[in-house]
Amino acid sequence: MTDLLYSEAESDLRAAVRALLADRAAPAALPARLEGTGPHDAALWRALAGDVGAAGLLVPEELGGQGAGPREAAVVLEELGRAVTPLPYLTSSVVATRTLLALAPAGGPPAGPAAGLLAELAAGRRTAVLALSLTTGPGAPEPGSPTPTDPPPPAGHRPRTPAAETPAPAPHTIPAPAPAPIPAVADAVLADVLLVPRPDGLHAVDAADAEIRPLTPLDLTRPLAAVTVPADAAGTRLAEAAASRAAVREGLLAGAGLLASEQLGLAEWCLEESVRHTRTRHQFNRPVGSFQALKHRMAELWLEVTAARAAARNAADALATGSADAPLAVAVAQAYCSRVAVHAAEECVQLHGGTGMTWEHPAHVYLKRAKADQLAYGSAGHHKDTLAGLVGLPAPAGR
Repeated sequence: MTDLLYSEAESDLRAAVRALLADRAAPAALPARLEGTGPHDAALWRALAGDVGAAGLLVPEELGGQGAGPREAAVVLEELGRAVTPLPYLTSSVVATRTLLALAPAGGPPAGPAAGLLAELAAGRRTAVLALSLTTGPGAPEPGSPTPTDPPPPAGHRPRTPAAETPAPAPHTIPAPAPAPIPAVADAVLADVLLVPRPDGLHAVDAADAEIRPLTPLDLTRPLAAVTVPADAAGTRLAEAAASRAAVREGLLAGAGLLASEQLGLAEWCLEESVRHTRTRHQFNRPVGSFQALKHRMAELWLEVTAARAAARNAADALATGSADAPLAVAVAQAYCSRVAVHAAEECVQLHGGTGMTWEHPAHVYLKRAKADQLAYGSAGHHKDTLAGLVGLPAPAGR
């Protein structure tokens, strides 16, 4: 039977990450950082990625990583979610890293340029992001994947072969169309390398060779950008088309599954902060948390957070063990945890009364992250459709 409880090593890792974030990334200071020099803290990233070793948790030891797995990475993401820490851990150390790891030949670690890039990512010296929109979920069509076009010809059909003709000279040369920008790529402004899926395979392109135009997102702690990769920025080809599509699917699946752990951490902080506030806030000479209506709201939220923990841990464990049910576990976790995170953040804002509506209190930052995460790596509707397909419960016709 699968043990979803936290191991001693996972608890120790949690304590180290929590202590670092409490010292360097307290939630109370986040609104001021958003107004100041920006939320990203390069020194904090070096401490988490290099000193703690969190960036290399998914990377094998022979490539300079920690040789751990998704369960340990999930613990880090829980803590990052609790503090809404603006670091590229999910995009670089999970999605990009898992994509590169999926390029490995059977029975061994990746080789060639992918191995070298993984070693750099594990040490925290470089960061990479998958050049797809943040809303792209597992199973969604990716650039370079075959798409249905015209229906197949009827049986027995033989195409007509036209007579040989001498083509007329073209009056002028039509230039090739410019590459379309990729919208809403998360953490692209912080990345050193872009993993670009193309029709001929997966390419690693230096971010300096691409046009990265920052956007104004709802969640200011996770920067978005429109990315245009010029055709002449070939970069390094890491894999051919079929392997690229499989690797991208694996990376997106890991991103969606472990995002649930970030949402869990966010929801836990919102619940704990709401309980703390209602214990100390008094109305009519008694704590507002003693009013039965508020007790019921927080008790209901506690039940939701507890269920979200089970779903998130199950998804992380399924990814760690390579279970055949991993897509099912990820779909369940995302469909449920995204809703719980938003509900917890909404309750946190409301139960804080007027204080929760101010810019100075970080509750609004948690709500914006939770709302943005509802669309990250596939919406709840996308994951519910996936779940329905996996368990054989198709949606009603004409939905």
